[in-house]
Amino acid sequence: MAKKIVFMGTPMFAVPILKSLYQNGYPISEVYTQPPQKSQRGQKINKSPIQGIAETLNLKFRTPKYLKDNNDEYEYFQSIDADLAIVVAYGQIIPKEFLSLTKKGFINIHASLLPKWRGAAPIQRSIMNLDKETGVSVMKIAEQLDTGPVCNTYKINLDNNLNASDVADKLSLIAAEKLLDNIDDILEDKAKFIDQDHSKATYAFKIQKAEGEINWNDEAKNIIGKINGLYPVPGAFFIYKGERYKILKAEIGNGIGRPGEIVSDYLEIVCGDKQTIKIQEIQRQGKRPQNIGEFMLGSQIKKGAVI
Repeated sequence: MAKKIVFMGTPMFAVPILKSLYQNGYPISEVYTQPPQKSQRGQKINKSPIQGIAETLNLKFRTPKYLKDNNDEYEYFQSIDADLAIVVAYGQIIPKEFLSLTKKGFINIHASLLPKWRGAAPIQRSIMNLDKETGVSVMKIAEQLDTGPVCNTYKINLDNNLNASDVADKLSLIAAEKLLDNIDDILEDKAKFIDQDHSKATYAFKIQKAEGEINWNDEAKNIIGKINGLYPVPGAFFIYKGERYKILKAEIGNGIGRPGEIVSDYLEIVCGDKQTIKIQEIQRQGKRPQNIGEFMLGSQIKKGAVI
């Protein structure tokens, strides 16, 4: 009898993983994803990337707003009689009562090296923390968030040039490949799950927009970590004369001046450790992204200003 798998995910990060399962012949009985969201101005309804690929692959999908205290969804999920649920950045905590509704449990593909960076923003927090490596963990979902036992982790090195979008792409492709090495063992009860060392756990709190504001008294390496970790959203930014400027790409240089002082004609800004941030790509509030040469042609921010 064919196995039945439920896939639960929402963002683009989850798309290669769902595609890999489908293309390698795993039977996806149902896809769960977050419901479509209105755009900021309410002019457009945006489906999740997972809903989009589910429609393309002609997979059945559901978009409940919530699972907790949702009897109809509980009964439907129960009726699937699934062997396994695979969860990848679904966007909701799976309620305790759902966890017994599959024969082999719920497996989560988490974008960190657990127990480090449990929680909502592991990729961003890892980059902002200047970690030397990160990765993905294949874990069994337990009642408490990201605390379940782990059967495998897969690492990548981080360097100063990788932003959160780059890292997410890398980890997603690794997960799409490596999940295939685990799924049969899980379905056949051959996978070895090892409990996490909870004493070493750190928590990746959800990113708040206000965290993106740059403090020029900080060290340059920490500012680069913020720029890369918060790309593309919400973004690292500074305010100048009441306008917000989002820095999309930058590198470290050297310069003399006080923190926040612009010391070149190409928006090189002094940091607290006497190094500088050399901006390569920037976005003025309400405008499109620009490389620094194009931006400076029409910019009112000049050498000698302090931001």
